[in-house]
Amino acid sequence: MCTSMAFQTEHFYFGRNLDLEYSFGEKVVITPREYPFSFHFLPPMPQHYAMIGMANVLDGYPLYAEAANEKGLCMAGLNFPGNACFFEKPEEEKLCAAPYELIPWLLGSCGSLEEARGLLQKMRLVDIPFRKEVPNAPLHWHIADKTGSLVIECTRDGLHLYDNPAGILTNNPPFPFHLTNLSCYMNLTSAPAENRFSHGLPIQPFGQGMGGIGLPGDDSPTSRFVRAAFYKWNSVCEPNENASVSQFFHILGGVSMVRGAVRTPKGRCDITAYSCCINADEGIYYYKTYDNEQITAVRLHGMELNSCETAEFPLIREQQIRFVN
Repeated sequence: MCTSMAFQTEHFYFGRNLDLEYSFGEKVVITPREYPFSFHFLPPMPQHYAMIGMANVLDGYPLYAEAANEKGLCMAGLNFPGNACFFEKPEEEKLCAAPYELIPWLLGSCGSLEEARGLLQKMRLVDIPFRKEVPNAPLHWHIADKTGSLVIECTRDGLHLYDNPAGILTNNPPFPFHLTNLSCYMNLTSAPAENRFSHGLPIQPFGQGMGGIGLPGDDSPTSRFVRAAFYKWNSVCEPNENASVSQFFHILGGVSMVRGAVRTPKGRCDITAYSCCINADEGIYYYKTYDNEQITAVRLHGMELNSCETAEFPLIREQQIRFVN
């Protein structure tokens, strides 16, 4: 479960809710330009674009859930169980990679969405885990910059690239369904409700927001997609940093999960473990956690980027409350 979003005001922003019932060792990680990325089939990258995002670092290798590079290209992996299918073997004519290598390889190599599109058209994802005890998650990916968004889905019939005009991604079903499903809600409006039931009946709205009656409120992937798209495309905010970041988190808050409202088949509570917003133009990673609503920020360009060692920032999880008396 997750929701990601691309958002444009004065700057380009990208981020997501990560909905999960457990911690995966996540922390904010900056990978500088000279960190030596190695891959199973692709040539090693001793030099590449610097990137910042949320990752679990295993054996010194940053396994990113989402990240942005210094050129403003952003990418997130979201759960896609039952549909994600990776190939058993590489193919000589293809650019082959393990799924966990996709984010660092694309963000390290590509300065724009169009560059990434060109590489992805030659891509083959091979089901090789980072370690035997760390299997590949069944993911699909949202990749975006200020020019647009793409969705990457690898299913039994191959790897698919979809243009994503909504700039939103959740989980199942496959992405084309989500765009088609938006047609079911095309009569929703943020404007005051009008009487379309019958001109012969004196029906009047009795409260604000009635133009949005029918907007799905549950936590399923299809409902979160519709709700996030509605909030995003009706969003109004001042085009400055504080207003944009605040609005971004408000939109994500509209599709976040409350502990106890969603239980997994094993009886565990699915929650929005963290929400993040990346100013991709400036390289600023903002986040808040389920237990800490205060926004914390880490700057990509506040670090030495011509380095070979990652910088790791543990999450501030304890609630920060400011007393004024």
